[in-house]
Amino acid sequence: MSLLFSPLHLPSPRGGITLPNRLVVAPMCQYQAENGCATDWHLMHWGNLLNSGAALFTIEATAVLPEGRITPKCLGLWDDTTEAALADHLQRARALAPPTAVCLQLAHAGRKASSAVPWEGGQLLTPAQGGWLPVGPSALPHLPTEAPPTEISAAELVRIREAFVTAAQRAQRMGVEAVELHAAHGYLLHQFLSPLANQRSDAYGGAFENRIRFPLEVFKAVRAAYDGVLGLRLSASDWVEGGWDLPQSEAFCQQFKAAGCDFIHVSSAGVSPLQKISLGAGYQVPFAQAIRASCGMVTTAVGLITEPQQAEAVLQAGDADLIALARAFLYEPRWGWHAAAALGGTVQANPVYWRCLPREAQAAFGKVSVGMR
Repeated sequence: MSLLFSPLHLPSPRGGITLPNRLVVAPMCQYQAENGCATDWHLMHWGNLLNSGAALFTIEATAVLPEGRITPKCLGLWDDTTEAALADHLQRARALAPPTAVCLQLAHAGRKASSAVPWEGGQLLTPAQGGWLPVGPSALPHLPTEAPPTEISAAELVRIREAFVTAAQRAQRMGVEAVELHAAHGYLLHQFLSPLANQRSDAYGGAFENRIRFPLEVFKAVRAAYDGVLGLRLSASDWVEGGWDLPQSEAFCQQFKAAGCDFIHVSSAGVSPLQKISLGAGYQVPFAQAIRASCGMVTTAVGLITEPQQAEAVLQAGDADLIALARAFLYEPRWGWHAAAALGGTVQANPVYWRCLPREAQAAFGKVSVGMR
């Protein structure tokens, strides 16, 4: 029996959710929001990937404050207007797809905020160019050519923490089953973890216990206010000597498990231009395997996992519990269907699409209920 197409229960104080398979659509920034509000691009994008065959669909990094956006075009969830737009587009997208659990990634970009969209260079924007003054753990820029961010005050840390809490409560109101806090890829929570970005001299900088303090405070505050499935995306290594590394990640995850974390989504890098990444198929899987072995938490592997047999092998080896794909789903939005056909699994699909199936793939849809939307 295929492990990729076997069920998995994600626990939560509310009771959790049972996923019919182990396939996750990873969060992917679209840079198509208007003043933080979801648009018809999101309706199309979400509706498409909710029909992918994956059991869990993750909405892109969603800023908890306007100044926490990566770019002026990033999605947000910081007030009633952004909540209404996200809820409306998500409700309409979900009505056009089989029942699929939704996870929302909550984020603050920190010193990497106020950037141009990738296809326009991704450079830091000045206020005159439509940007704003970013903040960070320390007044250290991401790139040496950039202006330094403003070091976050103790009072501002409280404001940011409460913004994460409020955004999670908004997500719960709109029926989102899971929330993922973004502590990876060089954004704010990752910046606090890494000594490359965090050189504070107060209780939030210096020793490991101090650098994890703010991410842990944010998580505990969200956990107290949100009773759905709550997890974390983590960069397990900066890939830079003297930066955040796997042993620190393992110790960090043990503390988060004790605080009530339901899953860990293991990625890497993003906090320094000096990173030296050893790219290759499944290059981040060893990080997931080590963290799963050390903390026993439900673990998601991601990164250059592109073939069904490869995903299945990761699960069979016990290296992870869930498999997340991003760009592979953009290129092939029915990747889950192809994987089910290749591995002898079954997926849910809207009956409108059943007529497209090649004869050899029809067995993968033999258990689909005709009563689906």
